[in-house]
Amino acid sequence: MKPFTIHVGKVVALDRANIDTDQIIPKQFLKRIERTGFGEFLFWDWIRRDDGSPNPDFELNKPQAKGASILLARRNFGCGSSREHAPWALDDYGFRVIVAPSFADIFYNNCFKNGMLPIRLSEEQVDELFQRVAKHDHYQLTADLETCALTDQHGFSASFDVEPFRRHCLLNGLDDIGLTLEHEDKIAAYEARRAAVA
Repeated sequence: MKPFTIHVGKVVALDRANIDTDQIIPKQFLKRIERTGFGEFLFWDWIRRDDGSPNPDFELNKPQAKGASILLARRNFGCGSSREHAPWALDDYGFRVIVAPSFADIFYNNCFKNGMLPIRLSEEQVDELFQRVAKHDHYQLTADLETCALTDQHGFSASFDVEPFRRHCLLNGLDDIGLTLEHEDKIAAYEARRAAVA
């Protein structure tokens, strides 16, 4: 997993609450067994019209959203079914940071396991960020996991909380497999002892 320390990125704002995982990645695309390639299906029902053509009114289709790597949304982002494909799709599309007042618990946990940083801010701070996105073209934020600070170039600054173990794993690029491999020597020694007994 790629370590996360500091990320500077363009922001795209989805002014919606309760965005569920079936909107993030609809169920018909869950048959794949790889973790990659899900980005093209992100927000499938919103990004396209019924005839399959791009929906020009959807935020991710607007020219100013091109290249965005930070997603700003309203409360309860990632609710619904507990599909790990949702962070896979967001990551594959290019998002590294998601900012919202609250997240569904399972989605929040899955973000960290897949190298993405979900940042919880107050409703008031999120409101201010929506206003700043609307005011500034190509609005950018800097997410610093080392200092747990989110800043912009126009005077915005907010601190955010990340549980120490999750922060350690993300800073060091450790997913569940990476954590296990940190004990590779002990595992090998244990297996050697077991083989000698058998």
